[in-house]
Amino acid sequence: MKWVEQFSHYSASSFRKDLISGCIVGIVAIPLGMAFAIASGVKPEYGLYTTIIAGILISLLGGSKFQIGGPTGAFIPILLGVVLQYGYENLLIAGFLAGIFLVLMGLLRLGSLIRFIPKPVTIGFTSGIAVIIFSGQISNFLGLQGVESHEYFFYNMKEIFMRISSLNLYSVLIAVICLAILLITPKISRKVPASLVGIVVTTLIATWLFPGKVTTIGSAYGTIPGGFPEFVPLDLSWDRIVTMIQPALIIAMLGSVESLLSAVVADEMTGTKHNSNRELIGQGIANMATPLFGGIPATGAIARTATNIKSGAVSPISGVIHGIVVLLIVVLFAPYASNIPLASMAPILMVVAWNMSEYRSFRHMLRTRTEDSLILVVTFLLTVFTTLTVAVQVGLALAVILFIKRMSGMLAVKKVLPDHSSTKGKVRPHVVTDKHDCNQIGIYNVEGNLFFGTTNTFEDFGQKLLTDPNLKVVLLRMGQVPFMDSTGESNFSKLIHHLKERGVVVIVSGIQAQPKKLLMQTGCYAKIGEDRFFEHTGEALNYALKNIQHNKCRGCNRFAFRECGQAPVQ
Repeated sequence: MKWVEQFSHYSASSFRKDLISGCIVGIVAIPLGMAFAIASGVKPEYGLYTTIIAGILISLLGGSKFQIGGPTGAFIPILLGVVLQYGYENLLIAGFLAGIFLVLMGLLRLGSLIRFIPKPVTIGFTSGIAVIIFSGQISNFLGLQGVESHEYFFYNMKEIFMRISSLNLYSVLIAVICLAILLITPKISRKVPASLVGIVVTTLIATWLFPGKVTTIGSAYGTIPGGFPEFVPLDLSWDRIVTMIQPALIIAMLGSVESLLSAVVADEMTGTKHNSNRELIGQGIANMATPLFGGIPATGAIARTATNIKSGAVSPISGVIHGIVVLLIVVLFAPYASNIPLASMAPILMVVAWNMSEYRSFRHMLRTRTEDSLILVVTFLLTVFTTLTVAVQVGLALAVILFIKRMSGMLAVKKVLPDHSSTKGKVRPHVVTDKHDCNQIGIYNVEGNLFFGTTNTFEDFGQKLLTDPNLKVVLLRMGQVPFMDSTGESNFSKLIHHLKERGVVVIVSGIQAQPKKLLMQTGCYAKIGEDRFFEHTGEALNYALKNIQHNKCRGCNRFAFRECGQAPVQ
């Protein structure tokens, strides 16, 4: 159905646009695919295979019209950690399992839930990942020798300082030239892929002017094989599956967030709307297929998706063409890529890290000095100095705790009385004074959600009611209570029970649909009595006045209600 709708008006002109944009994005994706693979601790060709297979499948099966899939910088710390701890073969299993989790998330329609991850958490771990990527390329930028990769930031920095004496000036020169090209080329023409220009120019310089002086892809990883990706059988034994479930969940979580963020960016740029659940299914199938050919986990790539749109793409065909272009280049020219200096790849990843750092959003949120600032800083620091798993778990837990704290202060219970100066007889809290009140009737505005986070506030209110010996009727105005959970209902029911034990009549007005439905399900609605629920306060007040002890009204000069001093309401 998706393809029928998208291609109902497809034409030769549309194909030309897709062909041009697909070729441009394919060329842009080649150096990035290799760079992301190397930074993730695997051979560069695996990044190219990922670009080909995942790129084609995500475009064919995903829920975004313009999404470009492939390896991304966000995955680098996670994948490197998996490779260092479990090895490359287990990384393939983790990627395959992550694909299964993504498909299940899509089938269970969890796509919309991803958007509920708080922004301070996403900015915090994204900025932290950017720091890890940037710092991880310092050794290649400086041409350091004998540097070992570690899972943690501190040990990687220590390794760099220990090897600083092996600095290679030729590598620094190559890296500086490539960085300059990356910065200058977009100012001259944004249609020219700066990363490709940087790699070609610096590779030619290194090959012609000082051959053998810098570390290349070939000298570090061997020659990149040409031809089609070969099938790689996975050892899906139960022991390996159990071992890799946690890394797979992290990969799936980050992949879902990254892909849906990319799809949202595409929507904003084009005015379209993606299908988040279909996108997760497409991403899942792609990640299940990619490891079977040696590829690493993939997701939606925001920068390449934006490039695809800016290049004039009109359909998912551009994403398919992008994958085919990379395949053709791998088949025909892969061995030549072995001459690329690692120092040329370093500035490309450093620029990627800078662009994904969201430093403007980070700085803006930091300046607000709110609870969100605390979540941001904690998530960022934990991402850099521990692992993304720890950072996200702690960041989300902290966000939930602070949210509950914030919401708990938003429940307010105020005593009110009719304002006789108002022609409409509105009830207001300022009308209640020591000299203007009613001993027998208590009217209360309940404003805010009744849930587990507001337990203390509601319990304090209940204790005050239960200590009033003169109280005969309680009218709860609940028009401002949009939500009640089981904890809130339990506290509410306990209060009703204790008031009824003391002979106090409980009346409710203006209750909203969700709290009413919950009270009916638990039996609290029946306990109060259907005849004691009213739509409007005026009707509820008339009922309240019928249930007081009128003999106790004699001699009262507070005149809380217009009916005070008149004959008892019949």
